[in-house]
Amino acid sequence: MDDKYKFIEFLGLKFNVANDLSALVSAILVFILVFSLSRKITMRPGKAQNVLEWMIDFTDSIVKSAFPDGSGSRFSLYAFVLFLFIFVSNQLGLIFQIKVDGFTYIKSPTTNPLITMSLALISLMLAHYYSVKKFGFGTYLSNYARPVSFLLPINLLEEFTNFLTLSLRLYGNIFAGEVLLALIGTVAKSFGLVSFVVAIPVEMIWQGFSVFIGAIQAYVFTTLSMVYISRKMERE
Repeated sequence: MDDKYKFIEFLGLKFNVANDLSALVSAILVFILVFSLSRKITMRPGKAQNVLEWMIDFTDSIVKSAFPDGSGSRFSLYAFVLFLFIFVSNQLGLIFQIKVDGFTYIKSPTTNPLITMSLALISLMLAHYYSVKKFGFGTYLSNYARPVSFLLPINLLEEFTNFLTLSLRLYGNIFAGEVLLALIGTVAKSFGLVSFVVAIPVEMIWQGFSVFIGAIQAYVFTTLSMVYISRKMERE
């Protein structure tokens, strides 16, 4: 996609306005969703509360599958917020995009690798933090030489590949989906009324499929994040 972006400088750092605004909009939408569903919590739940409880149970099941011994309850809130944020971010560009004077301001945040890498970095940093907290720094370092010391370079390389695969899988799937939608839109305008009529149902089908892909990728990212954290909290 030939998108152009505005950049602002702050304290010597450059910030992509589209990334910042899009991530902020996604976070606000997640807050509005959860707030609206949780306004009237009762012992006999209504439809809104049932939806919220279903989402919490869904993300709790992800955590429990990664921590069979029940030690992962502290990560339940993180998994819940992470899943909702990624799901909303994946769908944002399908709902609307804002472009002014050729510059993109609102899009799916997860179509930018810097956003997905930031999310992956948060999960992996949490994994390392809790590993150090549980075992101590010395034992944490010694885990890289397990089960045998000559695997140290491979274990270090695995940390890097985990980061790349976690972030780029999400980015690649969402970016490819939006590129294809843009191509379908271009074809719809290329050959007049006939191409427009043909392209409309194709675009609707692909948008529906993109919603499904966005949900799957949010689930995969959250699940792998919990798996990486759980692996760091056990010795080989």
